[in-house]
Amino acid sequence: MPLAAFTHGIVLAIGLIVALGPQNVFIFQQGAVQPRLTRALPTVLTAGISDTLLILLAVLGVSVVVLQFVWLQTVLFGAGFVFLLYIGWVLYSSPALDVDPHTEEFLGTREQIGFTASVSLLNPHAILDTIGVIGTNALAYSGLNRGIFTAGCLFVSWGWFSGLAVAGWVLGESANADRWMQYLNTVSAAVVWIVALYMGWQLIGLLEIM
Repeated sequence: MPLAAFTHGIVLAIGLIVALGPQNVFIFQQGAVQPRLTRALPTVLTAGISDTLLILLAVLGVSVVVLQFVWLQTVLFGAGFVFLLYIGWVLYSSPALDVDPHTEEFLGTREQIGFTASVSLLNPHAILDTIGVIGTNALAYSGLNRGIFTAGCLFVSWGWFSGLAVAGWVLGESANADRWMQYLNTVSAAVVWIVALYMGWQLIGLLEIM
């Protein structure tokens, strides 16, 4: 049973986390543009901690109660919409890799933490997926097995974010990295803006309900 719970958590988390969204795009982009892989560590750590928080809240059932309030959903969608528009612009206007790594053109630790936290914690879709999928599946277990199920989800989360940063760094070190990064920045911004527009459309629906 413990192995089944752990495997269940892994498979479930993989299904949720591999989708191309603002969080994954931003982590990959930071791994690629930072002068050293270790400079992208704030992004990876913040994403991992944010996901850990959401997963734990979902397993404990706290977030289900919170999101019963329409006004809170409206605030989340509104804040997420604004942040994603801004982050999309930052990604789109990011410099290519021919800049001097000693300049301040790369996102610093505070900026990375702020942006990563916003795309992680102000993303209503991620929150609702975590609640609706991980939270409800966790109800199938109790005691130690629920903890093992949660550990499986967290294992995938931290491993995936670390792998994304490494994959981005490998791209950044490859030949023609400048050209590839121009494409990546454009695609990244497009993905983020598309999600922002979708969130804006859902925000209008919530405002009509209120």
